[in-house]
Amino acid sequence: MVEKGYKFRFYPTPEQENLLRRTLGCVRLIYNKALAARTQAWHENKERVSYKQTSAMLTSWKKQEDLDFLTEVSSVPLQQSLRHLQTAFTNFFSGRTKYPNFKKKRNGGSAEFTKAAFKWKDGQIYLAKCAEQLPVRWSRQLPAGCVPSTITVKLDPSGRWSISVRVNDTRDLRLKPVTKQVGIDARNYQFTNYQ
Repeated sequence: MVEKGYKFRFYPTPEQENLLRRTLGCVRLIYNKALAARTQAWHENKERVSYKQTSAMLTSWKKQEDLDFLTEVSSVPLQQSLRHLQTAFTNFFSGRTKYPNFKKKRNGGSAEFTKAAFKWKDGQIYLAKCAEQLPVRWSRQLPAGCVPSTITVKLDPSGRWSISVRVNDTRDLRLKPVTKQVGIDARNYQFTNYQ
């Protein structure tokens, strides 16, 4: 089994774009708030904050009156942003990358949806809290029998929307062994010098 990703353009309806832009904004906000909390805990007490602790913070942030809009979008991309932050810190502490940066609105943004937050039906994708299917421009077919495991929606700085579909490809694409042999007789071969 091989994990593969396929990227496609899509053109959301105005309602979908509104919801997706709010989702990207919430993902960015949660990532930045968690990064700020982890940075502050490290600078003040030399304390490392875990993913579990940031997940608990997210629950408390959703209950705050000024952040109640977080409940209007799917919670899965918010949790995924905390997982991505945890991965960034793991890579930083192991010396593989630099310290995580805050996300900026001008860079567009992305939101990752796991199976709990989207539906794959008749070759179409339906995101959580979105009534209509995403109008994806299917430029190629997914491998037969493959079902998406993760969907990532991305808005690039120029305003174009794309979707990355991750699938587990169970097909066996290894080449079959060849038992035939080929021989070449190079005894009478002459080299020509073209200088």
